[in-house]
Amino acid sequence: MEIHSQLVDGNTLKGKQALTVLPRLVLSDGTLEALKCLGLILMTGDHVNKYLFNGTLPVLFETGRLALPLFVFVLAYNLARPHALECGIYRRTMIRLVVFGGLASPAFIALGGLRFAGWWPLNIMFTLLAFMATACLVEKGRIFTAGLVFLAGGGLGEFLWPAIAFGLAVRSYCKKPSLEAAAVALIACATLWLINHNLWALAALPVILLATRFDLRVPRLRLFFYGYYPLHLALLLLIRIPMRKAGYLFFM
Repeated sequence: MEIHSQLVDGNTLKGKQALTVLPRLVLSDGTLEALKCLGLILMTGDHVNKYLFNGTLPVLFETGRLALPLFVFVLAYNLARPHALECGIYRRTMIRLVVFGGLASPAFIALGGLRFAGWWPLNIMFTLLAFMATACLVEKGRIFTAGLVFLAGGGLGEFLWPAIAFGLAVRSYCKKPSLEAAAVALIACATLWLINHNLWALAALPVILLATRFDLRVPRLRLFFYGYYPLHLALLLLIRIPMRKAGYLFFM
């Protein structure tokens, strides 16, 4: 009876452990690049709607809410790779975000639609920069400083603290899957409702999960994403000139 009881207890413990083991997210480099390209397309449609059509095209606005979670996921996944800090991924990426975020700022500000003083919030590059700086400090074990950067940096860029919290949770889950990290990622993504006024950002999650089932062969365009961002904003600003002369009014 004692042996049987031990066997039952052992099987029960193994069953509980099996229930708490969550699957790892494994995506090929090509699939990650495809997610990034999808984010670019959705972001472009969202910006065309916002800056050229005064936000009158609901479909472009709603699908555009997926862009931020997709971008943050791809970045967080790459930061979760082994030896990312030692390989200089953090340093190189943060420098690029500062440079191209700065280049995008004049057109971003000129296009308008900002909430305060004509310049706040800063563009998405600075949100990603704040996420990376926080994650870098967490990786180094400087948790208190990371918390300060999270609080300060989260208030500067688009999508604010929920975007950074989502990235940190995704990075944590990709390094070591846990129910806590998954829950924080879900809550942070849902909290984007406070900014987007809808829950369309959550639609990015099934897209990411579906992507794990594909091994897409998309070549990596290392600097395309960074260069595309300021260039497409500048192009939208230029397109407005003949449209304004033709009598179009822009309220963003």
